[in-house]
Amino acid sequence: MIVAWPCSGGDEFAAVFDRDRRHRLLIVPPLFAEMNRTRRFAIDTMRALDSAGIDSFLPDLPGTNESLQPLASQSLHSWRTAMARAARHFAATHVLALRGGVLVFPNALPGWVLEPVGGASLLRQMLRAAVLAARETGEYVDSADLLETGRTEGLRLAGYDLGPALIAGLESARPLDEGQREIRQSELGGPALWLRAEPGHDPAQSARLAAIIASGIAA
Repeated sequence: MIVAWPCSGGDEFAAVFDRDRRHRLLIVPPLFAEMNRTRRFAIDTMRALDSAGIDSFLPDLPGTNESLQPLASQSLHSWRTAMARAARHFAATHVLALRGGVLVFPNALPGWVLEPVGGASLLRQMLRAAVLAARETGEYVDSADLLETGRTEGLRLAGYDLGPALIAGLESARPLDEGQREIRQSELGGPALWLRAEPGHDPAQSARLAAIIASGIAA
């Protein structure tokens, strides 16, 4: 089910499996293209958690998916604030941060982080893709020059309009996990879905992730 939840810039949306149960998991999605590639994976995990008796909530980051806010006006701070609001609104008892979601998740909650990644690494990937795309059209651009422009004017990278505040935040952002259990891709089996060129899903991986979470909650 898709529901609205109140955020500072207006209502945002979240996919939810909510039966008002005791254990309630907030899922903070990966950032940028990885978010799209893993959305089905996250929803399948939520469905498996529902069968295990655990409520779950996957909120949109402001400026992404169905959000009406402009992405260019967002920052890591605004995303952290939004995820903290979502945790309170949905009365989350646990949290799961996927990949770059670990840069903005409410780390006071117990839970899990899946293959956490730093902001600089995400930024380098997008800059590298922009350089390669430009060279395919015969244009030479340098990633350092792009980054300098981004710091002052913002940039469109991988189809995303990133403002200067978001770029500056990504440059120095490190995972915020504080005692949450780290899950490695090898525990799920199969190749990482966020590395695929197109969105995909793997029910077996979702089932394994849900089992890890359910086991952790039960313990």
